[in-house]
Amino acid sequence: MADGTELQAERKRGTIHAGGEWHEASSGGTREILDPADARPFAVVSEGDEKDADLAVAAARRAFDEGGWPHTPVAERAALLRRVAGLLVRDREKLGLLESRDAGKTVEEGRVDIDCVADAFRYFADLVAAEAPGRVVDAGSPDVHSVVVHEPVGVCAMITPWNYPLLQASWKIAPALAAGNTFVIKPSEITPLTTVALIDLLIEAGLPAGVANIVTGPGHTVGARLAEHPDVDLVSFTGGLASGTKVARAAAVTVKKVALELGGKNPNVVFADACATEEGFDTAVDQALNAAFIHSGQVCSAGSRLIVEEPVRERFVAELARRAERIRLGRGTEDGVECGPLVSEQQRAKTEEYVASALAEGAVLRCGGRRPEPSPQRPQSGYFYEPTVLDHCHRGMRVVREEVFGPVLTVETFRTEDEAVALANDTEYGLAGAVWTADAGRARRVAGRLRHGTVWINDFHPYLPQAEWGGFGKSGTGRELGPAGLAEYRETKHVYQNLAPKPVRWFAG
Repeated sequence: MADGTELQAERKRGTIHAGGEWHEASSGGTREILDPADARPFAVVSEGDEKDADLAVAAARRAFDEGGWPHTPVAERAALLRRVAGLLVRDREKLGLLESRDAGKTVEEGRVDIDCVADAFRYFADLVAAEAPGRVVDAGSPDVHSVVVHEPVGVCAMITPWNYPLLQASWKIAPALAAGNTFVIKPSEITPLTTVALIDLLIEAGLPAGVANIVTGPGHTVGARLAEHPDVDLVSFTGGLASGTKVARAAAVTVKKVALELGGKNPNVVFADACATEEGFDTAVDQALNAAFIHSGQVCSAGSRLIVEEPVRERFVAELARRAERIRLGRGTEDGVECGPLVSEQQRAKTEEYVASALAEGAVLRCGGRRPEPSPQRPQSGYFYEPTVLDHCHRGMRVVREEVFGPVLTVETFRTEDEAVALANDTEYGLAGAVWTADAGRARRVAGRLRHGTVWINDFHPYLPQAEWGGFGKSGTGRELGPAGLAEYRETKHVYQNLAPKPVRWFAG
């Protein structure tokens, strides 16, 4: 599995897995997977459709209704999750490389992703193993035993994005399995390879046939069918707002549970006092670069809106642009590369259109805004775009309001704390945000006023598997990770037992 050729050789039987068997698409269709660094195909996967989705759902339904996984003791489910984590550690290098080639990120980013995936499996194993079997409810009588218990929701459909393929899959698969569910997952059609590999690891770890199913294929066929399918009990979707609303509409017909993580337009608020020392200034600039340009800005929580206090604006933006110009772009598998290409030509064209619209609306280009000169590390055919800083931006611009999902940072300015908060909250999204200040009181005040699901103080991007992840507003519904992330995959049941039943005599008879 070190490269796509090896994966393709392994997958002559297909990349669709249902009921314990790998097979080709029912239509015989296939799709080439392109390396975004040079636009050349390096793997082929099966191109499933609605028929394949139906077969996978039927397998998951049988496994849930007739199989033993939902009734497997919690300790055994937790042990399997830990075995999966161990297999991920074993295969870290080849999975990290595969994630790099598939999504265009650097190999080091790919390795970190695999570490985080293993952490997620360990966390949910520990969480479910440590739980009490139920919550006893005081019914006010010694003759009543009343308990609230949690049960698996059933068959879960999972639809994951292209930017963090394996990480986003793990945030759904690990809690779903911990709770005792079966599932069908549809990875992004352009970055499916590591999710296919994860299914193999689940099988190797001993997961029963039919519990884990995968259909590789496009969203308008496979994803749409999973969302509307009457035998699916829950659909969990991570992706764009437009696709997420379609999923929600389709799921509403059968009133299934829905969890949506739909991205964000995330503010990074920098107060002048955070830059009062050279060390503070250097740290805030460095973190602003990380916030905006990690994985070429293709991150749902990217700090793409820099909101900086007026007294330090000019110096801050000048230094930010100087450092952004020096970011080393190239193929993610090459040594010394700091930032890879965008995932597709479509994504680069979208980024270029946003930059053009911003300049037409009055933004000032401080750096980037173009495709880089080709080099051995940056083939002309690759989907590269320079890190871009747009100054003098305002809320009326599309590039400030809408999610670009590219290496584009906009700069806005404020003068008062109230103005900073108002700007940071002036978005229809609410996924994440950060505040940089040396004033502890201000940090707590601003963090408390920001309407975002995650708020960092003097940092950007870290997350913890034990802390919930999700957003306000159009960033979605529900939460991943943490105890709430496990609760998404459960139903709550109240069991009331009368220990001394006797006639009520409500009716005289």
